Amino acid sequence: MRTIVNLNKGWQFYKKEDVSAVLAGERGEAVDLPHTWNAVDGQDGGNDYYRGTCLYARKLVVPTQNSGDQVWLELNGAAHTAVVMLNGETLAEHKGGYSTFRVNLTGHLKPENLLVIAVDNSDNDTVYPQKADFTFYGGLYRDVNLIVVPAAHFALGYCGTPGIRVTPVVNLDTHTADVTMEAWVEGRANKVAFTVADQTQTVPVMKGYAAAMFKLDKVHLWDGLDDPYLYTASARLDSGDEIKTRFGCRRFDIDPQKGFLLNGRSYPLRGVSRHQDVKGRGNALTMEDHRRDMDIIKELGANTLRLAHYQHAQEFYDLCDENGLVVWAEIPYITLHMNNGRDNTLTQMEELIVQNYNHPCIAVWGLSNEITAASAVNEELLENHRALNELCHKLDATRPTTMANVFMLETDSPILEIPDVNSYNLYFGWYVGDLEQNDEFFDEYHAKYPDRCIGFSEYGADANPQYQSTAPEKGDYTETYQCVYHEHMLRMIEERPWLWATHVWNLFDFAADGRDEGGKHGENQKGLVTFDRALKKDAFYLYKAAWNKKEPFVHLCGSRYVDRTEAVTEIKVYSNQPEVTLLVDGKVFASAQGKTVFAFHVPISGTHSIEAKAEGCHAAMLVKKVDQPNPDYTFVQRTPVTNWFDANELDDTCYSINDRLADIRRSPEAGAVVDRMMAQAAGSRGDVADAVKDNPNLQRMLGRMTLVSLLKQGGADEESIKQINRVLQQYKKVE
Repeated sequence: MRTIVNLNKGWQFYKKEDVSAVLAGERGEAVDLPHTWNAVDGQDGGNDYYRGTCLYARKLVVPTQNSGDQVWLELNGAAHTAVVMLNGETLAEHKGGYSTFRVNLTGHLKPENLLVIAVDNSDNDTVYPQKADFTFYGGLYRDVNLIVVPAAHFALGYCGTPGIRVTPVVNLDTHTADVTMEAWVEGRANKVAFTVADQTQTVPVMKGYAAAMFKLDKVHLWDGLDDPYLYTASARLDSGDEIKTRFGCRRFDIDPQKGFLLNGRSYPLRGVSRHQDVKGRGNALTMEDHRRDMDIIKELGANTLRLAHYQHAQEFYDLCDENGLVVWAEIPYITLHMNNGRDNTLTQMEELIVQNYNHPCIAVWGLSNEITAASAVNEELLENHRALNELCHKLDATRPTTMANVFMLETDSPILEIPDVNSYNLYFGWYVGDLEQNDEFFDEYHAKYPDRCIGFSEYGADANPQYQSTAPEKGDYTETYQCVYHEHMLRMIEERPWLWATHVWNLFDFAADGRDEGGKHGENQKGLVTFDRALKKDAFYLYKAAWNKKEPFVHLCGSRYVDRTEAVTEIKVYSNQPEVTLLVDGKVFASAQGKTVFAFHVPISGTHSIEAKAEGCHAAMLVKKVDQPNPDYTFVQRTPVTNWFDANELDDTCYSINDRLADIRRSPEAGAVVDRMMAQAAGSRGDVADAVKDNPNLQRMLGRMTLVSLLKQGGADEESIKQINRVLQQYKKVE
């Protein structure tokens, strides 16, 4: 008989690394798990959140045991390096903050015990992640359990294994599935009884391993959002130890021309990415938090999730299984390759696959994310990826590997040849370039490499819902521009069904303590929903209109944009209905037929009530004509730069803000001016922006842009831009 005892209650927390005082009985701060010490300072900006070692301690009473029983400690998330001590004796160390690991306490227990766990999220060069655009919370932020098992029990000691592995192979023509069940045993056991779908087989244990093959007739498929059916498999030993797992019978295929296929039919993966953190709570999420996030995903209508950039909680993978979401799972091998980190990438990948193999939701294993942003593509980097790719195929022959490549990576790079399928993170229309460059990039890639599967792993634009505009532009942080951006991206994606998967970055705003932009400190605001989950931004409803076909609705964009100076204002409606009617002050203004986006141009002269109606749906808001813009709607007051400098005021023989960055840099003096300015701007966007600013491919892209366009996107005000122009006018152009 296996007994699991939850240990989330009754811990003492110490923001120190010296364990001697704890062993001497010093009291700390009383906390319950899940817990992180960065719930506040990891989200408030300044890039100064505490990164170091902290201690967790509690008394541990030995649970009731039978003779020969073993007692294991299970930690489901200790970020990022953990050392487990019992009664002052160090028993284990684990490097990797996102996976489950276990420690055998048998033989070290006394009637009463002091358990101390030192957890460290400090900067180092061996444990990933170390450079990324999100906060590396420290703490015991997932459940901690005691597991009591008989001497002969299913394996607990290898990579946090569930002890049982199920591999279904579906034959769509015969509506059958061949199901291989495997189990690993620790201690002396002669046989394992496997059961699935009312079939039981008892097989011998050979060198700690047992396996059986089952055939399922009239197999009930796990069929995505439509029918995510789950089977339950179990394994039992004569000692009484029993384990269970759920699995799904499905077939995934990825085709260069057809995109993603589920159970033989076209099933384009269209969805979002998710970080595991919440405003004010950090990454210490409860089951209620996970369920709330899933409810929002279901409302959106997404059919896929990229769970970034690390292994997520088992509870959330379970929710994905139950709700039919197709998942991209990955390790935090991100941004910056570390010379001493190779072993850690392999360990984290092994744990990811071993612990999550049975989840039917998972379609691909992600090798890395934007790893070439701050790292050269050299033999060491390539070899690390080859080793990861080989490990994935060794541990799991059923799923392909993938990568999320930074937009600066050249498409002929040899690193693209390593994974089975690829994806790109593109931010044209936000960080650099124009929206149309996203279309051009994928069309050129698909034409050049028609036999490669390509996806769109990240795209997004920051939006603070406070900021609104009648003339939105790249870099203004308005909710309005976020809508313009995503409307373009949605059209682009829908026209290219061969994109095997697309993932909005991000579903929720998330903590990036190094950021200070867009009116928020310590947040990346590319989410479709605010960090606290309290407000769904207008762009959320764009995707809901495109993807959610079950819940009829209409949404009026710009409900937070009440005060408007224009005489004729655009009223935009998102809906999944084919026809929308707009009413102004209770009277029908116009009706429109279409798909997803409906735009109306309405004259305004005072305060007006605006209503949108469709079949069984209704939404309402107010707009008001004002003489002066509401300053609360603007992050930085922007004035059209093109009219600031009359042609007669500029000396064409000298540099100005109208010149391209690459041309300005031809002058050492003028180039030094813009380099200092851009270094300061990168610092406001966090460690990653600062780390990648010297990437040669990024510099080539930026070099093609005029300085004025970069300044506008960076949020520079009128006087600052004028001052930079005055400085540049001192330097003669280099011929």
